[in-house]
Amino acid sequence: MQAQSRVNLAIVVSEFNYDITYLMLQRAISHANFLGATVKAVVKVPGSYDMAVVVKELLKRDEIDAVVTLGAVIKGETKHDEIVATQTARKLLDLAVEYGKPVTLGIIGHGVTREQATERIEEYSTRAVESAVKLVRRLRALREVSLSEEGTVTVE
Repeated sequence: MQAQSRVNLAIVVSEFNYDITYLMLQRAISHANFLGATVKAVVKVPGSYDMAVVVKELLKRDEIDAVVTLGAVIKGETKHDEIVATQTARKLLDLAVEYGKPVTLGIIGHGVTREQATERIEEYSTRAVESAVKLVRRLRALREVSLSEEGTVTVE
């Protein structure tokens, strides 16, 4: 069954708040290795808002099964962080649906302080990778099963 074959990931990471996102990137790569996935590409972008165009380009590539996004959108004096986080998440989800490939959201924020973002480095980076790997494997399994069979099909 193809579901057990290697998962090829791309990681798109924001350079904004790089003291946080650099650590996220290191943990994401480590967790991908732990899960038996291959990180085929790491692309740095200026900020989280800038990810969509790069994610779209990566999703076009046959050798990429999923894209993991990493960023930290920290609250400032205005509500700019809400705009950045909300619009980025919306567009990334749109791209995942358009291309039929997972794009996972390892972007911390909106509304978080630098201290809160630092506390979430491990959780957000590893969960984004784990979600990408699980989704790819489940999509592969779902694409292999016939839904015309009698009974209910469960894909895990």
